[in-house]
Amino acid sequence: MSQPLHTSPPSGKQMLSEQVHAHLRDAIMHGRHAPGAALKPQDLAKQQGVSLAVVREALVRLVGEGLAERLPNRGFAVPAFSDLRWQQIAEARRTIEPVTLRMSIERGDVDWEVRLRAAHHRLARTPTHVPDEGEYYSDAWAEAHRDFHRTLLDGCGNPVLLETFDRLWTASELARRLSALRAPGRDAVGEHRRLEEAALARDADTATEVLTRHLTLTAAGLTDHNDAAPT
Repeated sequence: MSQPLHTSPPSGKQMLSEQVHAHLRDAIMHGRHAPGAALKPQDLAKQQGVSLAVVREALVRLVGEGLAERLPNRGFAVPAFSDLRWQQIAEARRTIEPVTLRMSIERGDVDWEVRLRAAHHRLARTPTHVPDEGEYYSDAWAEAHRDFHRTLLDGCGNPVLLETFDRLWTASELARRLSALRAPGRDAVGEHRRLEEAALARDADTATEVLTRHLTLTAAGLTDHNDAAPT
């Protein structure tokens, strides 16, 4: 008879690292650490009242999530607007997501249509900004936004493609917030509506064209010669 697995409770250091990671992630996501700003472990450790090792562990996690970068001989920093990685992620999304959307439109059933309508309705009804969350868009809108885009694709029936979407979405969340901040005049509401309409009309050519432009505009929002915003 097999014995039940017993997992050890997290150590005090692990719990502290989780707390520091959550605090720093929230601060970066809401613009309290500006793009390109240094994240100095010594200063952060003093501010949080924790050890340098705890802060470094949290920062390494943020690097893995695309929310910080490690600079040779210079510690850590928030990625800048011009970070090449944002454009590389955008290129990967423009390569993968239109193909997955086409599959979703071809394979999605009535339940997928219902879920897509509901996801778009939630997105359209969720405020983009909340005063006490600062100048970046709200966490509630960010979640509704992610749910809409994932629902667009999840009719494809391929979990590997959806896992790839999940990884790229997480890696590009800060880029979306920075892009939206730099170019608030973009008609994201209209773009999402056109995506929903084309998908439900089973017009794969139009839907993939709209999605490709949608993704391109977010990347363009991080350059110095544009006027774009979130995808």
